[in-house]
Amino acid sequence: MEASRLTLLYTLARSALFKLDPEVAHDLALKSLSALGPGAALLGAGADAGEKRTVMGIDFPNPVGLAAGLDKNGEYLDALGALGFGHLEIGTVTPRPQPGNPKPRMFRLPEHEAIINRLGFNNQGVEKLLRNVGRASFRGVLGINIGKNFDTPNERAADDYLVCLDAVYGAATYVTVNISSPNTKNLRDLQSSEALDALLGAVMAKRASLADRHARKKPLLVKVAPDLDDEQIEAIAAIALKHQVDGLIATNTTIAREMVAGHPHATQAGGLSGRPLLEASTRALAKLSRALGGRIPLVGVGGILSGADARAKFDAGASLVQVYTGFIYRGPALIADARRALR
Repeated sequence: MEASRLTLLYTLARSALFKLDPEVAHDLALKSLSALGPGAALLGAGADAGEKRTVMGIDFPNPVGLAAGLDKNGEYLDALGALGFGHLEIGTVTPRPQPGNPKPRMFRLPEHEAIINRLGFNNQGVEKLLRNVGRASFRGVLGINIGKNFDTPNERAADDYLVCLDAVYGAATYVTVNISSPNTKNLRDLQSSEALDALLGAVMAKRASLADRHARKKPLLVKVAPDLDDEQIEAIAAIALKHQVDGLIATNTTIAREMVAGHPHATQAGGLSGRPLLEASTRALAKLSRALGGRIPLVGVGGILSGADARAKFDAGASLVQVYTGFIYRGPALIADARRALR
């Protein structure tokens, strides 16, 4: 579909959707996209051989992926897969279903092209996610993002991650360990040196046994927060290297608010995403890149609303990028724009 026409159509659809509660609009948009069926492919950009990337031993048709959080339960793989993404990451999924935090829990900041959410890993549980994946026709690169249930204490967090890893290993192309959402109490404490060292020791040992069982080693990534100081970034890089993690995703949402100070929603608890996150997330990405010295691939996410933003992530050291909030604001045109910028 012609880019200008696509942009106009999405702008009109977004105008209507933005009149609704953000969570209602999110569900309606995904259901509408799914209803298009094969027609959704008309929104996507065709494959270009020059866009292919091999990262972590995986062949990606292009370097622009969908970040976790949009399709938490893997319900819309076929529709999303038709839009031209190089990979899809679903989740975050937990061992048991959970409703997440009380509503309202999503807030738009259109003036800033941003969203604040405190969803809290609301999902239908790992068994339901796997049933959805099994029903889908999608055969592209699939990441599955795993977390812990809200009522599992941090000292037993590894148990939840191991349950999820064991369950999703056969269905995933790669698995992401999410320790950086600000919306599950104390989850980010798992980024501390001692906790992260213990968690990755358990998770990587489990991955080794699963690789033997499945006769295939699948990459394991860790998703980190943007709200880390230099010492924390150096420590995370050292621990990731120690345990030979396959990749890091930088970054999750931020708890900082100075970028949106004065907005009516600025005091809402939760993670801020979208344009205000671009600078902080890219800075954290660049620091991780320097600390790792190219030894572990990085996925850049946070604040991408244009091809130039995607390029900035690559310039900071990313091998792949992911979008979420920018996709909500710009629609499928963002995928094509980012792909062009990274060719």
